[in-house]
Amino acid sequence: MRNLGEVKIYSRVLSIAGSDSGGGAGIQADLKTFHEFKCYGASVITAITSQNTMGVFNIQEISQNSIATQLECVLSDIGFDSIKIGMLFTDDIIKIVSEKLVKYKCKNIVLDPVILSKNNFKLLKDDALNSLLNDLLPLAEILTPNLPEAEILLSRKISSLKDMENAAIDLLLLGPRAVILKGGHFENGNKSSDCMAISEGNKVNIIWLESEKIITNNSHGTGCTFSAAIAANLAKGMDRETSFQIAKNYISKSIMRGSCYKIGNGIGPVCHFS
Repeated sequence: MRNLGEVKIYSRVLSIAGSDSGGGAGIQADLKTFHEFKCYGASVITAITSQNTMGVFNIQEISQNSIATQLECVLSDIGFDSIKIGMLFTDDIIKIVSEKLVKYKCKNIVLDPVILSKNNFKLLKDDALNSLLNDLLPLAEILTPNLPEAEILLSRKISSLKDMENAAIDLLLLGPRAVILKGGHFENGNKSSDCMAISEGNKVNIIWLESEKIITNNSHGTGCTFSAAIAANLAKGMDRETSFQIAKNYISKSIMRGSCYKIGNGIGPVCHFS
């Protein structure tokens, strides 16, 4: 009999999100990213979106029973070193997900609060916002909103870098252990600035990371890919700051690589290949 030697252990990451038929965001982007970081990726699909580079055209909800069963199957058997949460769509789905996360004592949860698509198609129903704030944010290790999402979560405008820092701190008060507020939507010259607020006991540490702003039409899936990269690095044992730095570098390179490709007739995806 062949001796296979020492049994290896995967770094395991679960994506709980919607399916993107165009392949640029959602579950598809998450699994591509996990693979690039040599992690074992699994998925729980919360909704099926009909979309392409031109936008989102339809959303088909997955039944509550199916979502609950998917969660039970993977959490009870595989177990995960980190979990990335994306599109949840409804109040009922949020409640199911939060209940299972608590039941299985899940750790290293990265919450990307997906609310609107790039063509302003609603990816979170209005009546689900309170459940997102009250049930999921307190479970998150890291919350990763972009500026429009942060404005919705805080019910106020963010108009400057100082506003960004204050918003990150205020989001931290809602329960997550860390917040990364992405500034890609903010007009800051040729720089893209992201602000991380980390709760350390009774104090808050602020970390800013900058990258060159890349002018490209291919930016679909940036938020999903960024948060998935953070989750992958947490699963591999990196701390929050290091995971942020690695993910920032990865998404910058993914946008740059993606700018060279042509897919579809609208907003193309980033390139996940290294």
